[in-house]
Amino acid sequence: MANSSMANLETITTEMVKELRDTTGISIMQCRRALLEAEGDIKKALLILKKTSSEIALKKGDREVKDGAVVIKKSPDSRKAVLVSLLCETDFVSKNEDFLALLQKLADEALARGVDGIDTMRTDAKEMINPVIQKTGENIKLGEAYLVAGENLGTYVHNNKIAVVVSLRGGDESLARDVAMHIAAMKPEYLSAEDIDAETQKTMSEVFAKEMAEVKKPAEIKQKILTGKLSAYFQEKTLLSQQFIKDPALSVGELLQNRKAELLEVKSYFI
Repeated sequence: MANSSMANLETITTEMVKELRDTTGISIMQCRRALLEAEGDIKKALLILKKTSSEIALKKGDREVKDGAVVIKKSPDSRKAVLVSLLCETDFVSKNEDFLALLQKLADEALARGVDGIDTMRTDAKEMINPVIQKTGENIKLGEAYLVAGENLGTYVHNNKIAVVVSLRGGDESLARDVAMHIAAMKPEYLSAEDIDAETQKTMSEVFAKEMAEVKKPAEIKQKILTGKLSAYFQEKTLLSQQFIKDPALSVGELLQNRKAELLEVKSYFI
């Protein structure tokens, strides 16, 4: 048996290991092991590595993914943009070359598939993700994948951790980008006052009412103060009401109105 194993080992050349590693990016040791199991057949070794990747990914599947990276890609005509996030366990892996290359491939895939194909991408993406799980040793999952279309698309990405796509009717791409940058900085929870649900308004009204309970003022004055507190609170959290970061004299809503632009869609992701 020892002579047979040595004979198998001798048939595995450095060139074969290098070819398999160049194809997969997986460690030399794992490539050599797969080639030994496949008795030097590179096609079989690739299948063995694929099976191993799936098994490793399955074992790590329950581990929490609380870091990652996000990217935006535009179509050549700038009429479509995809926002794709990829999640991992640590910031270290989020900066790994293989991880970032995978994120770019997933974004390309999402852009090529279009809005109808993005929903099916999550299942198909697993085969692309599993080898990178094997390389990095961390659980990796596809996060969000959005496609936004429009005549004026603005995008903004900060440190691969924050990404925003804004679609406008009217205005121009530069304005849309300014609004995207504002959203990245100010992180509004709502686009307009109409987006604030009644339950949230009721909850915050109760919170501020408790704060006002100890204030010794007439009821009508307390009600005015309460109304003012609620208005200020939601103004800070609503995009169109926020002061525009590049010109605080204007709200974002006033900026858009002045430029004859209408907000059509916003997609954002914060890691």
